[in-house]
Amino acid sequence: MNICTYVCAVSMKPKIYMIAAYENTQTLTNLESSDTAILQLLDQSQFGLVKHLSKMSGTSFDKISWLRKKGELGDWMGFPVLNKVCSLVLLKKTKTIRFAGDHVLFLFSVEKNKVFSENYLTTGILKNKKIIR
Repeated sequence: MNICTYVCAVSMKPKIYMIAAYENTQTLTNLESSDTAILQLLDQSQFGLVKHLSKMSGTSFDKISWLRKKGELGDWMGFPVLNKVCSLVLLKKTKTIRFAGDHVLFLFSVEKNKVFSENYLTTGILKNKKIIR
């Protein structure tokens, strides 16, 4: 359960997403160690989860246990996922790109997706709530 700042669709056919992960983070370790990932597009009502999921490192904070305790977790395709998200996307890693920047890029093909609503949490909402600058 990681917040990724840089996620972008980079191809429509086939559907491909690019995710950038910051160096020396648990997010990077997780993406490097698995060929699959679940992209979860948060609902506007989930802004309160962002601080814990982005500012607390998975190396020292058990996010899954915390979310389970709060009743925030469900299951999709055998993976723990957040309840009440707008969309879930099952991704398969196709390429890792290292360059001179402070992030590592990953390309993922879309294997399956499910859309529940279009009430997406945006960076504008996070700025208004003073969660990000």
